[in-house]
Amino acid sequence: MTAPHPTPRPTARRELTVAVLAAAAAGGLALSSGGQGWADVTVTRQPPLPPVEEVLTGSQLAPLVPATGLLLLAGAVALFAVRGWGRVVLGLVLAVAGGVLVASGVGALTGSVAVSLDDLGDQVGLGQATVSSQVGAGWPVLATVSGVLGLLAGGLVVLRGRRWPGLGQRYERAPGSGPAPAAAPRRPSRPESAEDRHQAAWKALDRGDDPTDETSAPGR
Repeated sequence: MTAPHPTPRPTARRELTVAVLAAAAAGGLALSSGGQGWADVTVTRQPPLPPVEEVLTGSQLAPLVPATGLLLLAGAVALFAVRGWGRVVLGLVLAVAGGVLVASGVGALTGSVAVSLDDLGDQVGLGQATVSSQVGAGWPVLATVSGVLGLLAGGLVVLRGRRWPGLGQRYERAPGSGPAPAAAPRRPSRPESAEDRHQAAWKALDRGDDPTDETSAPGR
């Protein structure tokens, strides 16, 4: 007889929920941040060409931001499907994605992300132009926050993920572990009445039997 699966503790379910929500929030924030303008760029071209002003998004300055956002969202869903060491590996992937987001956000805030003429596309007069940029703090900070959430989610998965339940485990039942099905109740027998004997006689006549013959009577 196979022993039933142990019921996951409420603490494990809460930890799994926290990790999933943190990874999903990190992915959503990263995608939102990557689609917004991070830097106001001014390009000074040779006279008589006027200067060009442009806003560069996070995905242009740091292309890994939206990519890691999608990875975190996919990882949040995959946490329900994988178990054991596979979940530990997934936690490491989430932590790495969070680290990339932190590095991208901090790099933009500290000026490590440089704006080049290649980011501005093909425009007339950019060959001898000079570029100056001003990075806003809001969206890079949001990317950094999403990275921290990804790091926390990944670390929690690595440390505790092997103890968490998987998809559908709550409803699993080992063979033979459930109670035996109850037998259908039997209707109590009752003495044969005159009406029953009358109906039996008519049925015997329909079959071509002699109801007065005791050997062919029902129950004999």
